[in-house]
Amino acid sequence: MKNLIFTLLLTIFAICADGQESQTEYNFLRLPVSAHAAALGGDNITIIEDDPSLGFSNPALAASVSDKTIGLNYMNYMSGVNMGSVSFNRVINDKMTWAAGAQYINYGTIKEVDENNVQTGTFTANDIAVGGTFTYLMLRNVVGGITAKFIYSSFGSYNSLAMGVDLGVNWYEPETNWSVSVVAKNLGGQLKAYDDVYEKMPVDLQVGVSKILGNSPLRLSATLVDLTHYDYKFAHHLELGVDVLLSDNFWIGGGYNFRRTDEMKIKGSDDSESSHMAGLSLGAGLNLERFKINIAYGKYHVSSGSLLVNIGYCL
Repeated sequence: MKNLIFTLLLTIFAICADGQESQTEYNFLRLPVSAHAAALGGDNITIIEDDPSLGFSNPALAASVSDKTIGLNYMNYMSGVNMGSVSFNRVINDKMTWAAGAQYINYGTIKEVDENNVQTGTFTANDIAVGGTFTYLMLRNVVGGITAKFIYSSFGSYNSLAMGVDLGVNWYEPETNWSVSVVAKNLGGQLKAYDDVYEKMPVDLQVGVSKILGNSPLRLSATLVDLTHYDYKFAHHLELGVDVLLSDNFWIGGGYNFRRTDEMKIKGSDDSESSHMAGLSLGAGLNLERFKINIAYGKYHVSSGSLLVNIGYCL
């Protein structure tokens, strides 16, 4: 089994090298589901916690979740746009875990207009992804994970269907508190297009590292994202985060997304540029033995902020 997963990872990572497109569908899959990951820059794939929402960031992290844990998540993205998700984890044995999950986003009511900009009605738009995750302890401290998901999208009278795969590997050394991960997300393609043109998936290759500093409560994280886009400058790949582990049950943290800050800059009346704090994120969490709640706030646009809430409960 471990040889099969390792071979799959090498094959898919090689396929990722061809995925340099910028125009993709199903970009809701890029939004964070985990409040802890969102607080640390948005795409953290390395923190080891008993948190079911982290499996959406890296399927290998589902191996760290307690048996029979339910996760419920909600995010108000922008005005009129809301996203929710749910997950359930089940430990098979010391080496294997499976999980099931779903994501749903509603874009609200949208005006329908003709070629003369005359409103003819309204329509709604929704995306949903339903998937299953499997993790396996391949080597000492090395876990591999795979998530297969079906994606359905509806925009008014148009709809499409796709299948995607996430693959992840995590190495964690508990004695030194080093955690390193590699993840390939959204590999796959459309099974049914909106019309006659088949669009691409939002493929994303990510590499990350986290480390607790000695005996201090500080954990630093760095994540490189969009590594299939070779034309991006280095800062646009980098997300940094730090969380303070105040106890075994409570954390606070913050992060910085360089690309988001740069892309959200707008000029003021005096020609000065400001991102209005877009790219910054903050969060906190309380993780008890059976009940967990994590909250994050981030600015994904200059005009609005987003609140992401995770609730987990171990049956």
